[in-house]
Amino acid sequence: MEQRVDPSPTLQDVAKEAGVSVATASRVLNGSSRTVGKDNVERVLRAAGKLGYAPNLSAQATARGSTKTVALVVSDIADPYFSTLAAGVLEGAEAAGLIVTMAVADRSAERECRIVATLRGYRPHVIIVAGSRLDGPRDALVEELRAYVAAGGRAAVISQPGLPFPTVAIDNAGAAKDLALALADEGYRRFAVIRGPAGLHTSRDRCDGFLAGLRQAGIEVCRVLDTEFTEDGGYAAASRLIAAGLDDVELLFAVTDAMAIGAMRAVRDAGLVPGHDIAVAGFDDIGPATDVSPALTTVRVPLHEMGKRAMDLALSGADPAEVQWMPTQPVLRTSTPTSTPDSVS
Repeated sequence: MEQRVDPSPTLQDVAKEAGVSVATASRVLNGSSRTVGKDNVERVLRAAGKLGYAPNLSAQATARGSTKTVALVVSDIADPYFSTLAAGVLEGAEAAGLIVTMAVADRSAERECRIVATLRGYRPHVIIVAGSRLDGPRDALVEELRAYVAAGGRAAVISQPGLPFPTVAIDNAGAAKDLALALADEGYRRFAVIRGPAGLHTSRDRCDGFLAGLRQAGIEVCRVLDTEFTEDGGYAAASRLIAAGLDDVELLFAVTDAMAIGAMRAVRDAGLVPGHDIAVAGFDDIGPATDVSPALTTVRVPLHEMGKRAMDLALSGADPAEVQWMPTQPVLRTSTPTSTPDSVS
């Protein structure tokens, strides 16, 4: 006769089948750090497989204080910037035996805070928040993350310094200044800048740094255009610039590669050739920066490594005041044609 399997076997059933105590079965199946003999481990696992037993993850979370998950909160998953960061987090999490879940805050401080508040109820082992800081108080987010950490959670931030949690950051202003100086060295003198909303720290820092670099080179920028912090925003701003007349603008700098790629689309749609009729530069060195034609001049940011570093910081229980600065460098490609293709300044 075929053996009937209980559709909802319990831990007690597994222990009975394996011939061990319930406590021993629990230690094996719930990942306890207490030592269990190899023979008992094998018997419990065989019994669990035979009975079709699945651990109660909610009960495990209550017992341990967390689940074996990492919650990653990003601003925009459609942007390759964040998908590359996420790949680094995934690599670090996999090495630690953790699973990553992701939530999108859509560049809203209020939504970001609501997401973290909700995540606390699911007891992830780690929460990583990735995204530019916005103007205005972040007290609610800080309170939520502090309460989560106080309950035994681990947290890290990929952003500008300023929040009281271990942070992975880059010098946005300094990197943009370096790019401006490199382009000035290539002979460019007449620039336009596309930036995002003024309250977005990344956009503001990169724009301010680029303008500072131009001033140091004795150059005055022609125009600064505000738009959405997206590829479509870059397209819209470049379209406005072209419609108003390029005049003597030689180079268009967008504060992200995604925005620069949008600007290149607008240039082509206007019947012009990017890299010929007007040079274009961006910032981040996302994957598509080398897929577009011409290849995009940009600032190289180690996005994958930043995600992995944030994971390491969270798991290590780093000092809340710790900031790990990641290196950047300008990369000059054929979208600024006086440069040597794919040369690093």
